[in-house]
Amino acid sequence: MPALFDPFTLKSITLRNRIAVPAMCQYSAIDGMTNRWHWVHYPSIARGGAGLVIVEATAVSPDGRVTPGCTGLWADTQIDGMARIAAEIKAEGAVAGIQLGHAGRKASANLPWEGDDHIPADDPRCWETISPSAIAFGGGLPKTPRAMTLDDIERVKGDFVSAAKRALEAGFEWLELHFAHGYLGQSFFSVHANQRTDRYGGGWRGRGRFLIETLEEVRKVWPAHLPLSARLGVIEFDGRDEETLADSIALTKEFRAHGIDMLNVSIGFSTIENKIPWQKGFMAPYAASVRQATGLPVATAWGMDDPEVANMAVEQAQLDLIMVAKAHLANPHYPYFAALALKKARPTWVLPAPYAHWLRRYSGMVGAFQ
Repeated sequence: MPALFDPFTLKSITLRNRIAVPAMCQYSAIDGMTNRWHWVHYPSIARGGAGLVIVEATAVSPDGRVTPGCTGLWADTQIDGMARIAAEIKAEGAVAGIQLGHAGRKASANLPWEGDDHIPADDPRCWETISPSAIAFGGGLPKTPRAMTLDDIERVKGDFVSAAKRALEAGFEWLELHFAHGYLGQSFFSVHANQRTDRYGGGWRGRGRFLIETLEEVRKVWPAHLPLSARLGVIEFDGRDEETLADSIALTKEFRAHGIDMLNVSIGFSTIENKIPWQKGFMAPYAASVRQATGLPVATAWGMDDPEVANMAVEQAQLDLIMVAKAHLANPHYPYFAALALKKARPTWVLPAPYAHWLRRYSGMVGAFQ
């Protein structure tokens, strides 16, 4: 039975352990371009020992950014900065992944620490938002998006393909499509955001068509030997959870038929009318349901930073990978201290000697570092 610190192989890629750093927006780019912040941030986390580091949600077009500070891969000029990140992640022993997405109706927002709300229409930084239907998200994101035409749909699918090509050229070896969190892919799949009456609306198959077609087109340009994954909100906690989960499992089976290699199971975040039961590891059973029904390897985040919870989820075959996000911001050497907490052999092989020497010496202070 595998455990948290056992290697994990998917296609031709082997991770040194089953701890992954999911995409976490840094909101520090300028015109989609990476800079010194990103070039330091990502290698620092990779040095800590995670098996996989996924670069933040990267927009496939300028209007696909969540905020003006989001990274992008819509232009060739953005490749070199991303290539620097990918190379540094690999140099630190982790696999370099990247998440591609389009923010849809949640785009054109202020940075989180500047309001996390839609930029006012009279602000020159504002841009048009698009979505499958002209339905606002609400709350601090009240802007009504423009309903996408069929030409818009074709354009955005093409943007995903072009960005995937650039990600490959930059040296990334793991690609994740962002179909979660109320952004464009999730909006197509969500009954809260999609009221279309054409072939991109209706039942789960119509609502999932944009996601399936995007995946299919990206799979054509992403090498067969490299992992292609997706992050999908399989549940909304909105009172119709059984139906949503059943639809999500049916969609995931289609994903598998069209070449997906893994699913990162998450929450839809398509409505503000939800009641999420926040607690340790609460998404693991939903991921396990997807794994059992589809046969796909799965991962999830959300309260998975407790080493005991994470290890148990792997040992009980609920999850294949554990996504640990904010805990890596608090402590980039999270894997080292997780190993200590689990009383495993100290993984000094993932640490550079100047760190390993002192961390071994002060391992009794584990609580101070968590």
